[in-house]
Amino acid sequence: MIDVIVIGAGPAGLAGAIACAESGLKVVVLDEFVKPGGRLLGQLHQEPSGEWWNGIKESERLHQEARKLSVNIHCGVSVYNLEKEDQLWNVHTSIGALEAPFLLLATGAAEYPIPLSGWTLPGVMSIGAAQVMTNVHRVQVGKKGIIIGANILAFAILNELQLAGIAIDRIILPEKSPLSQKAGNPEEVLKSLLNASHLAPSQLLRVGSHFMKNDWIRKAGLNLYPKNGLKINGTPLQLRKAAIEIIGRDKVEGVRVANIDAKGNIIAGTEMIYEADFVCIAGGLYPLAELAAIAGCPFEYIPELGGHVPHHSETMDTPLEGLFVAGNITGIESGKIAMAQGTVAGLSITKYAGKKLDIINEQMQQAIQKVHAIRQQAAIQFNPEINSGRSKMHELWKALYVKKSSQGTPKKIV
Repeated sequence: MIDVIVIGAGPAGLAGAIACAESGLKVVVLDEFVKPGGRLLGQLHQEPSGEWWNGIKESERLHQEARKLSVNIHCGVSVYNLEKEDQLWNVHTSIGALEAPFLLLATGAAEYPIPLSGWTLPGVMSIGAAQVMTNVHRVQVGKKGIIIGANILAFAILNELQLAGIAIDRIILPEKSPLSQKAGNPEEVLKSLLNASHLAPSQLLRVGSHFMKNDWIRKAGLNLYPKNGLKINGTPLQLRKAAIEIIGRDKVEGVRVANIDAKGNIIAGTEMIYEADFVCIAGGLYPLAELAAIAGCPFEYIPELGGHVPHHSETMDTPLEGLFVAGNITGIESGKIAMAQGTVAGLSITKYAGKKLDIINEQMQQAIQKVHAIRQQAAIQFNPEINSGRSKMHELWKALYVKKSSQGTPKKIV
C-alpha cells in the first residue's frame, strides 16, 4: 500500500518525498516531465557569495537520495483528477488510478503569458522556455534576441542565456494594455526593480537606485531615463520603449517598437523596428494550483504571493484532511525555499501518520526556522513583499482553522 503520493518531482516534491521516506513511509512521486528536477533543471547562476548554484547537480542529488530511500518516481505521467473517498485520496493519472491517505501537491509555478500581435510566430517563446531549451536541452534558441518584459525572472535568465553565448540585443516593455497590466507601465516596473537594486552591477547604480525609491525622484528619473537605456550585464534595459508587434513572415524577423511616456502611453510618430531572430516574453510567474482547486481546497488571492494560493498553514497542511502543499504552489519563491518547505511538509505528513512522535515536533520547528532563515538570506525575491503575503496567509489560517483548547493550545479545526 502507498502511504504518500507526491505530485511534482521538483525541489519541493523531492524534498518532501525524502522526508517522508526517511520515517519509513512508502512514497510515490508523479511528474509529467521526462525527468525529475522541475525548474531546478534549468537553473544556473552565481550566488552573492561567489558560489555557483547548479540546478542540474542539485536535482541529481535529490534524485539519488530519494532512490536510496526507495521512493518510487514516475516521470512522463499526467494527473487529471483528484478525489477523496473514505480516508484515501484517489489520484487519476495517465497510467491509471493510485490511492493513498496522504497527498502532497508540489506542482510549482507557471508563467503569465502576455499576448501581443505576432506572438504565434516560430521563434517566440516564454523566457522560461528559453531557459529550458538552453540549460536542459542544450539547444541554441537563436543568435540575436529581444526580451519583452522587465522583471527579476527575466534578468536571472538573461544572465544564463549570456553564459551560453546567446546575444540578447535589448530588454523592452510590452505595450500597455489590460492584458499586460503593470508590466507595460514603466513606473510600476521601475518600482518593482528597485527592490533588487542591491544586485545592480555597479556602486553608482546601487546608490542611485536607493534614492530612486523616493516617489518624486523616481518619477523625475523616468522622465530623464536614457533613450538607449541602462545596461544590465551589457544588455540595454529600455524602460521607455514598448513592443507593439513581433514581425516576420515564416519566423521572427524583428520587433516593432515605439517610445512611451512614464505612464506607458505610446508617443505617436516614434515607431521603429529592431531586428531579431527570436523573442522571449517575460510575464512573471504564478502558482500552478489547479489540482488543489480540483481537490476542493479553498483559495485566497494574495498578490504578494503571486496570485491565488490554496489555504495552508506554516506546517504545509491544508483544511482538507491528508492534503498538503509545498513550493511555489504556496507563493513564488526560490528553489531553496521550495526544498525547505518540502521538508516541512514531509515532516508534517510523518507526524499525521504517527511516525517519530518522540522527536517530530523538534524536527518540525527546526525545519520551519530553516525556511525563515533561507527567506531572510535570499538575494532575490520574485515578489518583494513576500513576508507580508506569508503573514496574511498565516493570519487567515489562524482565524479560520485554529481554535484554542482549554489549556490555550492551538488546535486545527477539522
